[in-house]
Amino acid sequence: MNRPRWLVPALLTVAAALLAPLPFIVNDYYLSLGISLLNYSILATAWALFSGPTRYISLATVAFFGIGAYTVAVLYETLPLALLLVAVILVAALLAAVVGLSTLRLSGVYFVIFTFGLAELIRQLVTWFEVNVSRSLGRYIFVEYGSSVIYWQLLGLALLVFVGGWFLKRSRFGLALRMIGDDEPVARHAGVETTRVKLLTFILAAVVMALCGAVMAPRWVYLDPVIAFNPTLSFEVVIMALLGGANSLFGPLLGAVPLVLLFEAITANFPNTFSILLGVVFIAIVYFLPKGVLGLVAGLRLRRGSVSTSGFDADSAVALSGAVADSGQGAAASAPTAAVSAPSGEPGEPLLEVRGLRRTFGGLVAVRSLDLELH
Repeated sequence: MNRPRWLVPALLTVAAALLAPLPFIVNDYYLSLGISLLNYSILATAWALFSGPTRYISLATVAFFGIGAYTVAVLYETLPLALLLVAVILVAALLAAVVGLSTLRLSGVYFVIFTFGLAELIRQLVTWFEVNVSRSLGRYIFVEYGSSVIYWQLLGLALLVFVGGWFLKRSRFGLALRMIGDDEPVARHAGVETTRVKLLTFILAAVVMALCGAVMAPRWVYLDPVIAFNPTLSFEVVIMALLGGANSLFGPLLGAVPLVLLFEAITANFPNTFSILLGVVFIAIVYFLPKGVLGLVAGLRLRRGSVSTSGFDADSAVALSGAVADSGQGAAASAPTAAVSAPSGEPGEPLLEVRGLRRTFGGLVAVRSLDLELH
């Protein structure tokens, strides 16, 4: 069943409206927890917008987050909030463009290492600037608003990210991203401008991360390079996206909520072993849930059988599914899905009916909603 195009964005808007009064209902602790949930949900979703479909694992999240936070720390006294956010967007987009043009031709472990090194390089450059130019290792940020406004800003940003991501994944641009992840040389030969698509998505994700850092900066009051460019943040975001499922828009949200609560409990009870426990969680997720919770659910549904039978023995249904699967070529092709039934076999009726056959090759849908009857 095809959902109306605006149904999910409308539901997201309603959900944001229901969450908006939270600062008037809960105490400061739960408001702080809500801010953390929104912050990590946005960062994990922004990471997944690029890294999910393209499979380019980036560890540069904290670089853009820190740049956004430090831009606010430097300019908040001279620019109004609207212009300050514009400045954050421009700085993050420029940095992402330079980095993207330099590195997006890399792939695999080389891209991972470079993005991790980038975050550390930026942290060292900011530290050098603070010590040798500004003669101060940190900066104070005093604003007139408090945690409630930060919460509402993050809630609005989250709504924009999810609604924008919803339409992006269902656009030709989103299809191009999935083709790049499935087989980049094939996507290039099919006419996809892979460099341009990757670069624009990388810039978009970087801008969202920087805006998140800009919104969060006043929450700390005091900001220094160690706080703004904490490398643990990048790993936490990756873990959250992987846990929920990086290929789904709402997968990172599904991973962020339980892990934020878990990290909160670990920080409160085992502060000295947080990094060790974080590593254990990372290993467990990669080993037991390589495709995330949503991938696990999809796999279980597929094991139960995307071929449903009625008056038709299960062995024959499996044989039919295998026969149709073998008819397609290409290692990246997905298994076909269909509903198979065998009528009673009365005179004049078909012996076999197949409804809703679907066959995909990565992002390319070769067959959709095909009905067959065998007389």
